[in-house]
Amino acid sequence: MRCIAYSLCFLQPLVAVTREINHAMNILCCRLLPYVRGNVGFVFTNGDLKAVRDKLLENKVAAPAKAGAIAPIDVFVPKGNTFMGPEKTSFFQALSIATKISRGTIEILGDVHLIKEGTKVGASESTLLQMLKIMPFFYGLKIFHVFEGGSVFEPSILDISDDDLRARFMVGVTKVACVSLAIGYPTLASVPHSLVNGFKNLLAVAVATDIDFKQADSAKQFLADPSAFQAAMAAAAPPPAAEEAPKEEAKEEEEEDESDDDMGFGLFD
Repeated sequence: MRCIAYSLCFLQPLVAVTREINHAMNILCCRLLPYVRGNVGFVFTNGDLKAVRDKLLENKVAAPAKAGAIAPIDVFVPKGNTFMGPEKTSFFQALSIATKISRGTIEILGDVHLIKEGTKVGASESTLLQMLKIMPFFYGLKIFHVFEGGSVFEPSILDISDDDLRARFMVGVTKVACVSLAIGYPTLASVPHSLVNGFKNLLAVAVATDIDFKQADSAKQFLADPSAFQAAMAAAAPPPAAEEAPKEEAKEEEEEDESDDDMGFGLFD
């Protein structure tokens, strides 16, 4: 597998790291100092940042729920057979878990919300999960910031695509055009709309009066003869030949079937 990034972790006090960065006299590196707190690490890459981010988040290691630890997620025990002997029934009763004896083993009747997120893991819950061989937690890297081109930003920025930027830009252009049209201040965003609105006004004046110009002739012809407008719409519509062809073929097949059934003879011949 080709290496796409290099990781450098700092588990020692930050004093040594700060000294090294200060000695480097690099303005770009100094911008990282406010974000270097606690046990952190750096990942260096020349590849695609989003791909590297996804690869880092994919690599996780299952971990047991130790007593006294804070649960990062909700932990559920699924219903079903535990393959434990009946002597463990009292242990489940202490945790208020409904069970029954099925074929000499303990069976949990329903899914149990054993540990809530943000709460401490108790000794009983930890022991139960170990007996059931359930490892609910995971160890992995958590990405706090991304540094590129001298800027530090949140990892969620990597999920923004070109289509998202284009859509947000068009929303801004639309708002600028609306404001410009409302206050009568021409801008690049509002000029096309102003030209269209102006043409509509000229067309309305030409239709209401005897003023003629080339672009208004077709509108006057349609108003003088509405059937011409219907004919133009029918000509612009797609031909329905593609839909009629299968119907005609179906009719021909039915006629051939009828002729084959008759065999050239009538019922009373």
